[in-house]
Amino acid sequence: MRAGIVVADQTTLAVQRVITMQYNPDSLSRSLQIRGATGDAGDRLDALRLTGPPVETIKLDAEIDATDQLETPTSGSPAVQYGIQPDLSVLETLVYPFSSQIQSDNTLAQGGTIEIAPMEAPLTLFVWSSVRVLPVRLTEFSITEEAFDQMLNPIRAKVSLGMRVLSVNDLSFDHKGNGVFLANLARKEFLATKTGQASLDSLGIKSLT
Repeated sequence: MRAGIVVADQTTLAVQRVITMQYNPDSLSRSLQIRGATGDAGDRLDALRLTGPPVETIKLDAEIDATDQLETPTSGSPAVQYGIQPDLSVLETLVYPFSSQIQSDNTLAQGGTIEIAPMEAPLTLFVWSSVRVLPVRLTEFSITEEAFDQMLNPIRAKVSLGMRVLSVNDLSFDHKGNGVFLANLARKEFLATKTGQASLDSLGIKSLT
């Protein structure tokens, strides 16, 4: 099973593209920034309140290598002609608007039809096993190309990705991405019931007071 990214339509959730990682990363870093009310305003009743899901960020390093493909190349193999540039390009296009969209918007803007507005990207889902499917926005993206062929095509690279999980605080409640987030939260709550329940005795105490 491989980790990967799924690009889906925001309205229908129809799959537009599936991007699998050539090798699963050895590690994945996650950070959760808690959204909680504070008692700064003098209301001590807010001390234990949560204002929403935490802000979760994910970071990972993925390796892409065409060495094996070049050792025994097949007829018409893209790796022979382009190295790993197709693999890098499919990831890079996640953070670029389509060129046709740029040209179309510019034509309409010059004609006075519309004002130039931020372009909306498809819904991006990060998939790490069947129980972890998350709507995300890419926030960091760096590529280190480490080896090249005679035509200067990269044949080995390390890609560092940073992602922010999108939740109900970022998307409208009826947005398809929010449905994916809530389904993941339900799976998380289910998994939490599968751990053993400890007693106060295991902590060396008899009561909480």
